[in-house]
Amino acid sequence: MSVKLTLPKGTKIPNHIAIIPDGNRRWARARNLHTLKGHERGFKRAVELGRVARRWGVHTVTVWGFSTENWDRSPREIKYLMRLYSTLLDEYLEDAHKEGVKIVHLGRKDRLPKFLIDKISEAEVATENYKNYIANIAIDYGGHDEIIRAVKQMFIDGHTEDDVNKKLFENYLDNHDQPYPYVDLLIRTSGEQRTSGLLLWQMEYAEMYWIQNHFPDFTPEDLREAIVDYSRRRRRFGGNDKQNHLVFKPEVAANLELNWWRLSKIPEGTKFRDYAIKHIAEQWGLSTKLAKEAAFYFVQALTQGNGRKWKMARESLTDFYGLLREEVSLAFEPDIVASLDVKLLQRINNADEKNITEDVEDATQKYVSEVYRLSDLQAKKAAHLRTLATMERRKAEQGMGDVHWENAEKYLEAYYYALKDRVA
Repeated sequence: MSVKLTLPKGTKIPNHIAIIPDGNRRWARARNLHTLKGHERGFKRAVELGRVARRWGVHTVTVWGFSTENWDRSPREIKYLMRLYSTLLDEYLEDAHKEGVKIVHLGRKDRLPKFLIDKISEAEVATENYKNYIANIAIDYGGHDEIIRAVKQMFIDGHTEDDVNKKLFENYLDNHDQPYPYVDLLIRTSGEQRTSGLLLWQMEYAEMYWIQNHFPDFTPEDLREAIVDYSRRRRRFGGNDKQNHLVFKPEVAANLELNWWRLSKIPEGTKFRDYAIKHIAEQWGLSTKLAKEAAFYFVQALTQGNGRKWKMARESLTDFYGLLREEVSLAFEPDIVASLDVKLLQRINNADEKNITEDVEDATQKYVSEVYRLSDLQAKKAAHLRTLATMERRKAEQGMGDVHWENAEKYLEAYYYALKDRVA
């Protein structure tokens, strides 16, 4: 299945992904297997994910196999792990020769068994001239330990206090000679939400991605989701944002949207289209001419949606978002957004009363994430507020009183403030 997986067009690919593969033992225990079987399955998964990441254009992948603290585990488990690392290196070496992957060991070598040290040295020497990709395997690695080793070696080499600067220090780190030493995306599985010191210095501006799945269950599909989520984030590196996407006034946008919500049962009405034009011009910063063109597609889609002509609605929305993308600095895919928009309309129209809030909020979050290039976490608040507005609209349309229109406008205004806070 992973062979067929592709990333959406325009996805920003991280140059360096680091993975903390937690949960091998928990995965095994949950299946009444010996914990060593969990490690075995995890190692197979690591090889698979490395192949998929390279196919998508990720240059450097770092996998943390064994920390400086893991020596506290049982002698039997440690012995088994060291043998597995040897097997892993054999598989990595086979792939390395095919794909031009440079294999690099991160961490200490003085405490590892001789057979593994020999295997590591063999792999590093055999691939030292490969430049297509890098596979970092962290074994007996600790972030504090790496920094201490670097400082000690600087003193051994005769450097004085006056010599020390950022560039010199980085020359003594384990991945000092790599094109992408800094981590772009850190992935940690099994629900843990800490770095535990992996590449402590190099993680300065890394984006974090946590997932509940234990590592043996972390599939290429999950990796794809992590990369797409990363791609939506806006990385400022401590400076100002280079783009100013949205300049609307939240209260104006909310009022305009509410007005044409209240007229939405008149699909071909001139007044409805006029409101749609004003709303689109305000929200997206379009000229009146472009807003008219966009409103034509949008109203057409809503009409088709009300008539349950979902395929036609998706085509109209694809035209709508295609026009928007040409004018605004947001890197969404029109066909993907159109599909999500149609799914959202379907959820609103078809969901039963018991599950509608959860269904609509899930669809809204995916839509907001894709359109505004936000991570799922960043989109959550805005999606929740818009869902509350949608629920109030539904109550108002069911004749439960104008107070629900007032509530809908309040939630819409809060939604636009949350959106602008994230994207503008």
